[in-house]
Amino acid sequence: MELELKKITLDMEQAYLNFAQEWADNGEEIIPFSARLNGRNYKEFVEETKKIETDAPSGLVNATTLFLTCADEIIGAINIRHTLNEYLLNFGGHIGYGIRPSKRGRGYAKAMLQMIYPLLNELGLERILITCTSDNIASAKTIEGCGGKFENEVIDEKNIVFRRYWLSIR
Repeated sequence: MELELKKITLDMEQAYLNFAQEWADNGEEIIPFSARLNGRNYKEFVEETKKIETDAPSGLVNATTLFLTCADEIIGAINIRHTLNEYLLNFGGHIGYGIRPSKRGRGYAKAMLQMIYPLLNELGLERILITCTSDNIASAKTIEGCGGKFENEVIDEKNIVFRRYWLSIR
């Protein structure tokens, strides 16, 4: 089966609900944050995910959220922030991504990162910042495996340590 990165659509609702349920059953919240319903119904989620690409609310940046699928199953999600504000420069980076619990450890995160290069080029990004918490060894290995260069660690207001990596696109 072929992997595909695509924007969420109304006809993906059941696949999305299965994806979300697996995270919940594993005691986790969906990552990236942009892939959560956050109190919205599914239709509102689809509409707002599309809108934030070009018209982000105050305090946020324009961003594209894509879902990694194989057949009719959602495997993961990735959020590409088109620019960085102060918070993203320090902690969040250009990219947030997550793989559903049952599909981890199979190279899907690395594949997703590699699949977004055309979009990153289209956005004019020559290098991107990717962060992960210091305890997320799998994500650090994924970022490094894609060529990410470690810059430093920073601590946020909740005392969470983030590792910051820069990845050249061109």
